[in-house]
Amino acid sequence: MKLRLFLDANILFTAAYSPEGLSALLFELCQRRVLELLTSQQALEEARLNLRLKRPEASNRLEKFLKLLEVVEPPSNCPVALDLPDDDLAVFGAALGGRSTHLITGDKKHFGRYFDRPDQTAGIRIQTARRFFDDRF
Repeated sequence: MKLRLFLDANILFTAAYSPEGLSALLFELCQRRVLELLTSQQALEEARLNLRLKRPEASNRLEKFLKLLEVVEPPSNCPVALDLPDDDLAVFGAALGGRSTHLITGDKKHFGRYFDRPDQTAGIRIQTARRFFDDRF
């Protein structure tokens, strides 16, 4: 099965902010067709806003990444009941709607209880970038 990774805003931000880090390595693997990358318009806009505020010079890097991303939107109602704030539930819904195998996020506060619990998350494995690499490579 092809790996389809949905990237949360903090992963998009980190990939653009730190081009030598693990989040940026995901894009290199996508270029090599090892995996597919997805995100939502909501996550993309959040990453853009945070880059403009914290490291505007990295904004161009994020825009270059766009050609590698499939942008998917959440369903109007998330069919899986998770205890998440509405914006995070929309992120999860978009990952689900995009047929993602993984949701990669740094948000341990909200998503942490669901890390590596695909039995609770409709088969989607929620992980940090570090955990994804530790499991796969």
